[in-house]
Amino acid sequence: MPPTSPVSRERSKEIKRLSVISTARQVRVLSRAELTELTGLSPATLTPLVRELIAEGYLIERGPGTSRAGRPRAMLEFNPRAELVAAVSLEPARISCEIADSDGTVVAHRTIRLAGDIVDTICRSVPELAGDGLPALRGVAIAAPGVSSGGAVRLAPSVGLVEGRPIGESVQRHLGVPVVVDNDVNLMAAGEHAAGAGSDVADLLLLHVADGIGAGLVLDGQVRRGSGGAAGEVGFLPLDPADRGHDGIGPFEARWSENAVAERVVALAPGRRPDAPVAALVELARTDGRAAAYLDEVLAAWSRLIVSCVCVIDPGRVLLSGAAADLDDAAVDRLQTLVTATAPAATEVRRAVLGDRAVLHGAVSYALAAAAAGLPALLPSP
Repeated sequence: MPPTSPVSRERSKEIKRLSVISTARQVRVLSRAELTELTGLSPATLTPLVRELIAEGYLIERGPGTSRAGRPRAMLEFNPRAELVAAVSLEPARISCEIADSDGTVVAHRTIRLAGDIVDTICRSVPELAGDGLPALRGVAIAAPGVSSGGAVRLAPSVGLVEGRPIGESVQRHLGVPVVVDNDVNLMAAGEHAAGAGSDVADLLLLHVADGIGAGLVLDGQVRRGSGGAAGEVGFLPLDPADRGHDGIGPFEARWSENAVAERVVALAPGRRPDAPVAALVELARTDGRAAAYLDEVLAAWSRLIVSCVCVIDPGRVLLSGAAADLDDAAVDRLQTLVTATAPAATEVRRAVLGDRAVLHGAVSYALAAAAAGLPALLPSP
């Protein structure tokens, strides 16, 4: 048998190192003996790895733990601040950037006005926000309100990315860490699945209503993007022959998005545009018959959209996100009734619970998965 090459030895060591980090991250506080048992690594192999990880800040030595028999063992605690990720959300006229540790705890946050190039802004803002923690940066996740494939973004007119542009590759080249670029609603779905209203199921559909309408799909515990990265672009569904879309806006979302609801609310009750149009519509519908009739139209349209998705993917649970989460309990119950009446399979409709934090949780999950797998990049592609 030929001798093991230096490259193979280095790769073997990295695999063992990642196994120790992953185990410590999951268990949080454990002894060296428990670490040996859980990883299957020998004490001789584990000792130098633990020493390195303590020096790097991944593990913190704590006092002895409790023991039923014999001498108490010194404990090791995983340090979540040893791994930082950046979550970048592209929004109209601005970029929101957050630095979080591996627990999803936000370390720093900043909103930057988008006055220049998107890539330049991201590459400048992430290091500035990370500050002294930059060496601990393990990955960047970029949420874009459009179709993403291989790190390129298209059909995102609200942020000036209509044609495909490889922003992921450019940011990764500059920052030198794995970069994930995905549709913002996919990240929300991943976040709700990891730490929100979908954490107890393997399949779900997240319906997000904002300036547009999009869906994030999780099947068998994995976010599904489709062959071209456009899975979930439900705003483009032509559910009504009269619907017409334009300039990168789908026909369904042109008629039933938060913007469309806002326009109708202002027409019903002249004044400035409400900050939460769906909530305003629900409130107005309590005393205004025309508003009540329009709310019925909105719920009927959204139910048709949900049922259309159920017919194809049968997610079992649908989470309402964005403006759709502003429906009151009575409206959610009515939406559930409409879905139940026509869906071919049992489908539970409930609100998402993480709100704006869903993107962060999804981004943290994505970026840490890239780092933990030891990949040079994680750019979602078909």
